[in-house]
Amino acid sequence: MAAAAAAAAGWIWRWGWGRRCPGRSGLRGPGPGPTILLLFLLLVGPVAADITDGNSEHLKREHSLIKPYHGIGSSSTLLWDFQGSTMLTSQYVRLTPDERSKEGSIWNHLPCFLKDWEMHVHFKVHGAGKKNLHGDGIALWYTRDRLVPGPVFGSKDNFHGLAIFLDTYPNDETTERVFPYISVMVNNGSLSYDHSKDGRWTELAGCTADFRNRDHDTFLAVRYSRGRLTVMTDLEDKNEWKNCIDITGVRLPTGYYFGASAGTGDLSDNHDIISMKLFQLMVEHTPDEESIDWTKIEPSVSFLKSPKDNVDDPTGNFRSGPLTGWRVFLLLLCALLGIIVCAVVGAVVFQKRQERNKRFY
Repeated sequence: MAAAAAAAAGWIWRWGWGRRCPGRSGLRGPGPGPTILLLFLLLVGPVAADITDGNSEHLKREHSLIKPYHGIGSSSTLLWDFQGSTMLTSQYVRLTPDERSKEGSIWNHLPCFLKDWEMHVHFKVHGAGKKNLHGDGIALWYTRDRLVPGPVFGSKDNFHGLAIFLDTYPNDETTERVFPYISVMVNNGSLSYDHSKDGRWTELAGCTADFRNRDHDTFLAVRYSRGRLTVMTDLEDKNEWKNCIDITGVRLPTGYYFGASAGTGDLSDNHDIISMKLFQLMVEHTPDEESIDWTKIEPSVSFLKSPKDNVDDPTGNFRSGPLTGWRVFLLLLCALLGIIVCAVVGAVVFQKRQERNKRFY
């Protein structure tokens, strides 16, 4: 009965009844109160599948970074490793200070074998730089390799796995997107992140998110379950999630590592991680899905068209690519052919009417 109640509570949370932020106490949603929820749970009886509501019992502490920061970078209780400019304090993990040419990262020591999970990240990006005079941002990772420095926000390029980029500086002067900007990339090692274009050619989806220099806490949630990847933000101090990214057809293997990294160049910022909390999602899978060796699959995304065919608009949504010279030529050609066809058909119809009218004289 307890399992059924927990499952029903999770179903309620998943579909937005009393939606709250798992792992964060005191956050209320618009749904029914505790009494109504209790009556509902008593009435529903057995439930087909367990869906987590994000309670602490589903928190995977071995994959979570929580204050006080024990087991980081030392001793037999090692759970997290850090490198580069990363500095550990009692209140936050600073990946980079507000200084030029710094790179830092922190990585979970244990691979994650959960097929369905949700990561909540409490972070802060702040500095003395004014508008467009700061950079570069934070990357959140779920990848095969860890602790490998590189040019992509302080970590390696051509990675295997998932990356969420919290980018604060527009390198592409022709871009229409508004920064700061959050984007998602899935890679099987064959793709390279293009900093000069802010990763536009390999971006799956993204949204504008004003998370820099906020006077209150800023949060990001990443959920992956049964091929669906969702990214949400809580940046307005309203204790509620706002949708940012929601895509399906994503395949991620198990056995990869969670991490976070940041980098600065000629411009800089403080990039801080306060906490990273991983929750297990209790989702029922089909027998075929259970028979798959999820450690052997390649990271991939099933798309009807390549992300390269998309460009962003200021709201973070996607629209069709720009009209190139060939596209303009083909469009004009089709329009001209359409006009000719209409003219010919009109002339034939007109001639037949004239002939018909002559018969009556």
